[in-house]
Amino acid sequence: MSGSVAPPAGIVALAAAFPREVRTNDWWRERHPRMVEDVERSLIGKVWSSGGGAAGASSSATFDAAMAPYLDDPFRGAVERRVLGGGETTAGLELEAARAALDALELDAAALDLVLSVSFLGDHIGIGNAVFVAGELAVACPAWNLETACSGALYALDTACALVQSGRYRRVLVTISCAYSRVSEPTSTLAWSAGDGAAALIVGAVPEGHGLLSVAGINTAPTRFALRYELALAAGGPAVRMAVEPAAGRLLRDTAEEYLRRCCDEALARAGVGVADVDFFVVNTPTAWYADFCARALGFARERTIDTHPLYANLGPALLPVNLHHAAATRRIRPGDLVLLYAVGSVSTARAAVVRWAPAGIGPLPPAGRSGRLQDSLRAGEGHDLELP
Repeated sequence: MSGSVAPPAGIVALAAAFPREVRTNDWWRERHPRMVEDVERSLIGKVWSSGGGAAGASSSATFDAAMAPYLDDPFRGAVERRVLGGGETTAGLELEAARAALDALELDAAALDLVLSVSFLGDHIGIGNAVFVAGELAVACPAWNLETACSGALYALDTACALVQSGRYRRVLVTISCAYSRVSEPTSTLAWSAGDGAAALIVGAVPEGHGLLSVAGINTAPTRFALRYELALAAGGPAVRMAVEPAAGRLLRDTAEEYLRRCCDEALARAGVGVADVDFFVVNTPTAWYADFCARALGFARERTIDTHPLYANLGPALLPVNLHHAAATRRIRPGDLVLLYAVGSVSTARAAVVRWAPAGIGPLPPAGRSGRLQDSLRAGEGHDLELP
């Protein structure tokens, strides 16, 4: 392809999948009432505490302002989360989402040229889900894994688009999953803001002027000691558990605006557009206030974003494609719209991308959870302003 302009590439299909079990806040109130009472009484927010100092006295003032409405809620804005049940796996969720994306295009799996998986964490220690998804799809094409924590979906999208533009592959399936319930004990408050879920997107050729227009990213090394995984003893034997350093909240809060602005400003500049040109803004939403924080920091109208945190809590790398899927499924994003995407991961990377949304096959929204009103609000296009029950 020397001397030629790379053809446009972008998302041509998108779908999501979730475990059957829906765990609401009442689950903890009924099974671990003392735990909830202790948190409510002390209002301890170990991960997101400010670590001292006056609110608004630092560069994190915008973050603090967005967080403020949730400080009196022990669950910090999470209402429901989906949790893996007996016999369910992350590879199974990725496979379900992949099949929904293929169905949305009326495409057979044999038409795929490559499978990329972002499994965080995968079903097998040391091995990602890619080959297991490919095996269940009965395809012989290459299948490999990609990981950069919570921003993995955006980097996989970038990788897939580049490979399609290179001419080496025509259609690339990207599956993304997260299973935080495996690494957080129900008796830990970390479990209150963590859920399980998956998404899948198919990348291929799109009409001229559409697809991925620009990207920008940086590593997040300053937060590399905020979170870690370690071995612990559980009822069934050794288990992997997520651990959080006491300074994690301060580190994540104090770097949030710098990472957001650096990545988004650069991606917009590379695409030759400004914030005012963007029709819709999709971010990962690890907290209930993160979309609001991003909108404030960049000067977006809040109604031009979407936030599924009340429905699913923190889904790690699956968060961004799940938010994107809900926005597309409710037609808040339409073909021709200019969309800004942003995701950040601790101990990994931050990434922004500018996309001209192309016609795409969109899988169905998942069945409503127990708080049906929340799902109804999203279906009605009100996902930017969900109220707590």
